[in-house]
Amino acid sequence: MIKLKRAYEPVARSDGVRLLVERLWPRGVSRETLHLDGWIRDVAPTTALRKWFDHDPAKWVEFRIRYFRELDSRPDVWRPVLSAAQRGSVTLVYSAHDEVHNNAVALRDYLQAKMRRRRRMVRSR
Repeated sequence: MIKLKRAYEPVARSDGVRLLVERLWPRGVSRETLHLDGWIRDVAPTTALRKWFDHDPAKWVEFRIRYFRELDSRPDVWRPVLSAAQRGSVTLVYSAHDEVHNNAVALRDYLQAKMRRRRRMVRSR
């Protein structure tokens, strides 16, 4: 199971494995406060894509297309997250104010699609 949580929300036991999926550290939050199991900078969008998107909801569809292309070219960065999610709860921690249009939402959708494909492949064997 893949969950999402802003870096500014309190930690909960139900979070499971907590992974920060941002290139930049969240402002005003200490490392101790986040209680992370990992910080996976490379799974976040590239700096160029992040700056182009600039959290503009009008660019959301195109952002997802471009971000998914980046993820397709770097399976080594997202496969560990997928593996952890198949074993238990994983919470993708992000810092964006917009809870609908951000890289963690897109990453969760990407990973869930990969998990569905994998399940279908296993069933068809």
